[in-house]
Amino acid sequence: MVRYRKFTEKMKIVYITVARVPTEKAHGLQIMKMCQAFSKRVDLELIKPFRLQPKITKNKDPFEFFGLKRDFKIITLPSPPLLWLAKYFPQRFQRIFFHLQSIIFALEVFIYCLFKKADIYYLRDGYSLFLLTFLKRNLYLEEHMPQSSRFYKLLLKRVSGLIVITNKLKEYYVREGVPEEKIIVAPDGVDLEMFDNLMSKKEARRKLGIPIDKRVICYTGHLYDWKGVNILAMSMKYLSDDHICYFVGGTEEDVFKFKKFIEKNKIPNTVVVGYVSPIVVPIYLAASDILVLPNIRKGLSEFTSPLKLFEYMASKRPIVASDLPSIREILNEENAVLVEPGNPKALAEGIKRVLNDKKFAYKLSENAYKDVQQYDWVKRAEKIIEFMKSRT
Repeated sequence: MVRYRKFTEKMKIVYITVARVPTEKAHGLQIMKMCQAFSKRVDLELIKPFRLQPKITKNKDPFEFFGLKRDFKIITLPSPPLLWLAKYFPQRFQRIFFHLQSIIFALEVFIYCLFKKADIYYLRDGYSLFLLTFLKRNLYLEEHMPQSSRFYKLLLKRVSGLIVITNKLKEYYVREGVPEEKIIVAPDGVDLEMFDNLMSKKEARRKLGIPIDKRVICYTGHLYDWKGVNILAMSMKYLSDDHICYFVGGTEEDVFKFKKFIEKNKIPNTVVVGYVSPIVVPIYLAASDILVLPNIRKGLSEFTSPLKLFEYMASKRPIVASDLPSIREILNEENAVLVEPGNPKALAEGIKRVLNDKKFAYKLSENAYKDVQQYDWVKRAEKIIEFMKSRT
């Protein structure tokens, strides 16, 4: 009865992240979208550190940058620019600066929360979580990667619940000793409303200056090696000149390296767009004939739940993706073409298979669109809220 009465009024959640917000990286979009989704059911306050911003996000309002309504409150705690200072030191010291800045932010969070009452504390930061275990109850951690340090093992014993993005990640933490009932799997998601009135392919190409008569392949996201972008680029050697591939995303440094890779390997018919605002990404998807997710068996691919995957599905464009267990949690032979990871020729064959069969491509895109309806951010938030209620 006590638990029931507690939640007859609107639940209050404090969401805590050590991340730079706004940021050009995917986790920033995920955090803001989830805060917006949570705020449809609860009173939510996002706590983040002050961080010096690069040119891409400098002086940008987080809500405007991500194209969101002001449905929740953002508290920015002061924080020394240690990560900015770190670039003037050898790389081996940069990790120390990161941890020091995180510890300072955690202390600030602890002091702030001394005077804050909330039903749930939802965290994406281990140091803040550790300190709050001495002060608060009902602490939940969302984790997107495997952590095996003694510090994290201690944390996981003290949290009320753990939110992970794939079943593979849940299996990992169960092996690490976290009770299965303490974990919920909540894959990443998409804002379906952004894709409700997607412009036509022709209109999108005119807007972006993309040739009308080309078969357009598109990849959106960062240009990290484990994302498989080099494999997709190499696959263009197996495709005719009426195909063109657009790479949308990446930091200035990674764009420079990737362009060098393309030049060195004499790869034809590629356009490296670089970073664009999240609100522009759907226009590139609308302009495309096919979307590619070329992750390789390396890095975080075993555990990832890529935001781009759900955006691909919502855009009603056929998908070719690497056949990896984490990807198969969402995709299958009915909604995508799955190919051998790390094989440019196999990737090119998958692309040709889709582009040469319009009926097949239509079936894949329709099935993917139907399947993505369950991965709306609001539904994800509701699922997590019900999980937290059951354990609070």
